[in-house]
Amino acid sequence: MNNSHLRFFFTNSLSPEEKEIVMKLWNSEYPAKLAYDQVEDFDTFIKELKSPTHILVRLNNEIVGWATKFLRNEEKWFAIILSSSIQAQRIGSKIMSYLKTNEEILSGWVIDHNQDIKVNGELYLSPLNFYLKQGFNIVKEQRLELPTLSAIKIRWKNTS
Repeated sequence: MNNSHLRFFFTNSLSPEEKEIVMKLWNSEYPAKLAYDQVEDFDTFIKELKSPTHILVRLNNEIVGWATKFLRNEEKWFAIILSSSIQAQRIGSKIMSYLKTNEEILSGWVIDHNQDIKVNGELYLSPLNFYLKQGFNIVKEQRLELPTLSAIKIRWKNTS
């Protein structure tokens, strides 16, 4: 794929249209049990993020990725979604470097198994190895076990 028309846009808020597109991306790339039925529900999730910085990834002006970093419990957290059409092209690595900028510590939840199914019926593959390659470590004592999500906490610390 030619990434010459790939652009990153940084914003502190998403427009209603952007929220709808990001929700569709979320629903198509994350496990089906994490999908949002209504834009209003996704909007509630977005509004609950404290001091967010969003990164929209656009290819030929179409949103194909989204990432955010935000405050939660006095820690900086992140979330990232890339369309499967642009995965495995080092775009996620570039986004991670943006997310790490000016941060000492960055935390996230990551699904660490390959047992969930996406809305399209495909297997959701854990991105854990990607994050380990990005310098994150597993926080073994912090695991999230919910009806909709089984995940492990990961943390990156700036060592420079």
